[in-house]
Amino acid sequence: MGGSPCSVAERLGPKAETVRLWVRQAERDQGRRPGASTEELAELKRLKRENAELRRTGDILKAAASFFGAELDRQSKR
Repeated sequence: MGGSPCSVAERLGPKAETVRLWVRQAERDQGRRPGASTEELAELKRLKRENAELRRTGDILKAAASFFGAELDRQSKR
């Protein structure tokens, strides 16, 4: 069931370039081509999401600390 990307694309429907990209990624996954594997790309995506969430959490904590710090200052001046 092999063939060139063009012949596979004709039989299955996707564009030839899409098939080429699939083949390249499969070669990366098998270690036959340099670059990140599908698993590594998924892990990178997960870590980027986690990093963004941690940054948002840090921003919220900074804002809360600032708010409560200002509130303590107001109470101590009474």
